[in-house]
Order: sequence, then C-alpha cells, then structure tokens
Amino acid sequence: MPGQILINLLIAALWMFLHDSWSFLSFFGGYLVGIFILFFIRRFFKKPFYIIMIARTVKLLAIFIVELISSSFLVMRQMLRPNINVKPGIFRLETDLDSDIEVTLLAMLITLTPGSVVMEITPDSRALYIHAMDIPESRDAVLRSQKVFEKAIKDVTRL
Repeated sequence: MPGQILINLLIAALWMFLHDSWSFLSFFGGYLVGIFILFFIRRFFKKPFYIIMIARTVKLLAIFIVELISSSFLVMRQMLRPNINVKPGIFRLETDLDSDIEVTLLAMLITLTPGSVVMEITPDSRALYIHAMDIPESRDAVLRSQKVFEKAIKDVTRL
C-alpha cells in the first residue's frame, strides 16, 4: 500500500511538471489521474488497491463514531435520571479475532465507548473481561457493538 501511494504521488508530481503549473489544483488533478492509472494496473500489485483500504478504514472510523454517540446517549440517560439506578458489573466477551492487533483494536474501541472498560484480555486472546456501568443495558450495547466492530476490523486487517 505505501508503494501505491508513492507511485500516485509521483504521477501527480509528473503531471504538474508536464503541465508547467505548480498549483494545488494541478497536483490534485494529477493525483486523480494517478488513481485512475493505478486502478487499471492494480492487478500487478500484491496488496489490494489502496483506495479500498482507505475506504474500509474510514468505514471503521464512521462505525466507531456512531457507536460512540449512541453509547454516550446511553450514559447521559443513566446520569440524568432523578435517582441513579445502575448495576455495575463485569462480564466476559468472547471474540473470534485472531491476531493481537485485531484484539487490541477491538479492546481499544470498546474502552473508548462510554460506560464500558476492558479490564483484561485472556492470554489466548479469545476473551475480554469488560466492566460495564450498567450490566443489563451496557452489556447489550457492547454485544451489538462487538459484532459491528469485529466485521469492520476484519475488513481492514485481513486481505
């Protein structure tokens, strides 16, 4: 992927040189031409087309932002009640992610959502222990998020 980006930048610079116009607009036009050229020769690269990987990463980021907002509303709803009625607790979350980076990314995404904190990952990286602010609601929210996060993480990390 870094090689594809470098080739695309070189095509953009060559485009500016050939048009004798050293402006951002000329560079951007050359960059778009480079994307089309790389798209048509993508079969010669071992890695997938880098725009696809960027799109998958942006999709993961968008999923995280949506989950962050929804879990923030869950926490606000709990805190704005006249009498706080939460049942904090710890639960075990099984995962089918394989590599350490995938499990770490899932743990960080779950920890960054309000109301839940990953306390420990088992040595075999197959389960996470999560502390939830309110077990009934937070556990269901984390389980829903887990499926979405795992699919998006697999899209980004696996080719």
